Amino acid sequence: MQLLLDSHTFLWWVKDDRALRRRARAAIADVDNECFLSHASVWGMAIKASLGKLKLPSTVERFVVEHCEANSFHLLSITLAHIASVEGLPFHHRDPFDRLLVAQARHEAMTLVSRDSSLKAYGVSVV
Repeated sequence: MQLLLDSHTFLWWVKDDRALRRRARAAIADVDNECFLSHASVWGMAIKASLGKLKLPSTVERFVVEHCEANSFHLLSITLAHIASVEGLPFHHRDPFDRLLVAQARHEAMTLVSRDSSLKAYGVSVV
């Protein structure tokens, strides 16, 4: 299974934070699953870091690259097809980053790993 990690899921995994639920932790740890982090999530983290709302031990770029490599996670680029898919989404959710993650998950047939249960309204699989 291909998993698309929400930014908070990625950060909780990296920090071994107890906020990451057991089911999500097991899915990420399963060697049969392939984990992805969207450039949209990295962009969101960069915005939060620039506002002082996210503190990391290094730059966002360095932090993401190091932890993606260490965990064998892949970065998922944002394509025109992903962006175009957002246009057809109903407004169950207003956050543009989450809407793009939903569009990517739908387009790439991925399962989202997120604590945001409202994303299920889009008909995507959510752990």
